[in-house]
Amino acid sequence: MKNRTTRRICLTALMAAIIYVFTAYIHVPSHTGYTHVGDGFLYLAASLLPAPFAAAAGAIGAGLGHMVGALTVGKPKYADVEPELLELMLDADDVRAQLLALVEADAEAFVPLSAAYGLPSNTDEEKARKAQVLEECLRDACAVPLDIMRGCTRAIELCERFAALGSPLVVSDAGCGVITCKAALQAASLNVFVNTRLMKDRVHAEACDAQARELLDEYLPMADAVFASVEERLR
Repeated sequence: MKNRTTRRICLTALMAAIIYVFTAYIHVPSHTGYTHVGDGFLYLAASLLPAPFAAAAGAIGAGLGHMVGALTVGKPKYADVEPELLELMLDADDVRAQLLALVEADAEAFVPLSAAYGLPSNTDEEKARKAQVLEECLRDACAVPLDIMRGCTRAIELCERFAALGSPLVVSDAGCGVITCKAALQAASLNVFVNTRLMKDRVHAEACDAQARELLDEYLPMADAVFASVEERLR
């Protein structure tokens, strides 16, 4: 367990370092400005890293949206939309903080669930106790990724506005942010489904599944539309 956690932490740190270097120093010129090579690594990180790193990917996406606003405000050309951009930046800060907090919450929810699988089940009494504890832990382990999904949907909405209002010179970051949030949303949904399929309380399980699918149905197309709009602006 410790070795696996260590590998994940090291992979996360490696991806963060690669993203920083390729975003800060390696740019591909385009007729509207430039595209970060780091954008591709962000999507790769969000796709590869498991929970609780889905929340971290969502926080990165919200942060990229915030950066679009930060690099747009203060320019006379965007004075009319500056008040909205400043408000969006505050919202992005809130979403980023929420998702980063959920990284820890997701890790904490997994610990008792992992321990519950190791409970003895030799007698009928032990089996009943194990089933009860597992059910409680599965509920908790399912609640956190649902919260992550909600945070990612807020980040997608913010990226949509940043993409519409931000400077063309940095709009690629809004596209990268929204596709990163999309990957985080999908990753978190899998962590809902992997827990609900094991629940004995099927009414609760199906309610959680329905919430997750509703968020996917609404926000995956939205993320794709935002990404497509950014691509169009860069042509």
